Amino acid sequence: MRLSIFLRLLIGFVVIFLLQMAVSLYIAVKLRPLEKVPAAIRKNDYKIITHSKKLTDLLISMARYEKKFIITQDISLLQSYLENKSEFNQYLNELQSLEIADDSKTLLNEIKRVYYQYQSLCAEEINYLKSATDYPQKEYEQKKEDAFNTILENLKALTARTEHNSYERIEELGKAVADTRAMAIGIIVLSLACGVVISILVTRGIVKPLSAVKHKAHKVAAGDLSGDLHLVSPPEIKELADTINWMCYNLKHIDKIKTDFFAAMSHELRTPLTSIKEGINLLIDKTSGVSDNKQQRLLEIMSEESNRLINLINSFLDLSKMEAGMMRYTFFPEDITPLIYKAINGIEPLAEAKNLRIETQINDSLPVVKIDSERILQVLRNLLGNAVKFTNSGGTITVRAHARKHGVEVSITDTGVGIAKNDLKHIFDKFHQASTTDENNAIGTGLGLSIVKHIIDAHGGTVWAESTVGVGSTFTFVLHS
Repeated sequence: MRLSIFLRLLIGFVVIFLLQMAVSLYIAVKLRPLEKVPAAIRKNDYKIITHSKKLTDLLISMARYEKKFIITQDISLLQSYLENKSEFNQYLNELQSLEIADDSKTLLNEIKRVYYQYQSLCAEEINYLKSATDYPQKEYEQKKEDAFNTILENLKALTARTEHNSYERIEELGKAVADTRAMAIGIIVLSLACGVVISILVTRGIVKPLSAVKHKAHKVAAGDLSGDLHLVSPPEIKELADTINWMCYNLKHIDKIKTDFFAAMSHELRTPLTSIKEGINLLIDKTSGVSDNKQQRLLEIMSEESNRLINLINSFLDLSKMEAGMMRYTFFPEDITPLIYKAINGIEPLAEAKNLRIETQINDSLPVVKIDSERILQVLRNLLGNAVKFTNSGGTITVRAHARKHGVEVSITDTGVGIAKNDLKHIFDKFHQASTTDENNAIGTGLGLSIVKHIIDAHGGTVWAESTVGVGSTFTFVLHS
């Protein structure tokens, strides 16, 4: 089942939309975990660093107050020491509540353990002072100093470790962002390529059959009525193609009916017209010298009109046979020069009656071409007859013939009224008559040039016309040897 144009476009747009959605979803999924990293740094790492620095300051302050109290035994110094101790414990507990890496947690536990030792030593020494009991002061100072230094080093190590971890996480974040960006760009490029391919396929599936329909329409306009338009296409275009085939079939059928009608009518008319012509000729012979000039003129007019009608009917019959492919041709290798002069001799009386001059430019030793001499003579007579018909008195008709590669080219040029550009492209169509504003030029039937084209085509040659309105026309045909 072939999809309609609407469904093709709909599916194409849906696929492209889904590709874009997939790209957006992938980017969102990849970026979501990355959003937690800055929050974790702000929530944990930053607090660990600030708390470590605060603990360092409190430890130093606490040690300073403790030493001063040992020396002066000032109760206010002891009170300040206890306040710092309480604040230190608070920050230490907050630090333990944060999410800390395992290696940092080990350091924190060590800080807590040594800190408790330090506090125990301070408490013992204070009790000794309060009870005025002797104690090994130097030993206590050394132990407190060692504990103090250990706590400071561990706090510095905790700060450095946390900063290092933060730096690594930021590095990983940057790398992850770069990887996600590269992957996103790759997916976007891939989706765009898929979108372009889908668009091309959908468009091609529509445009290609439409182009075939357009080409067929031009062929029909040119007279090709063969119903050979068979397309693999969407239903709408397939239906259009079937309609064109049906139209061609009907046009061909109508054209055949018309051709058969003309052929039948021509056959039916030619016999009685021939009888009428012969009867008129007998009357002219019998009344010669008896009837008056008026009667004689009427009989001559009747004879001329009978001849014209018989020639017209013969043209209809010839054209019908040519279109039906029933015209028989007898081809022999011949020199076309005698045929040209024979046609000129036949048309000269009409040319002289209109005061026209016929000039010839025929090369010697034209190559022999394979032709049906009677039909080529008919071509020459038709072209010369048209030149005489459409050239005003005092004009010139020039007949040229020269050899060309693998053949002969013959042209007939007149100084007549010329042919309009719009008429020129249809000049060889059946029944087409070029428009003319000159009332002195007779209007023909539009069959002569169509017969010329059929005959030249049957010889494998080409024929064309060139013209300028008010200057004249040139009809040229080429026959191949």
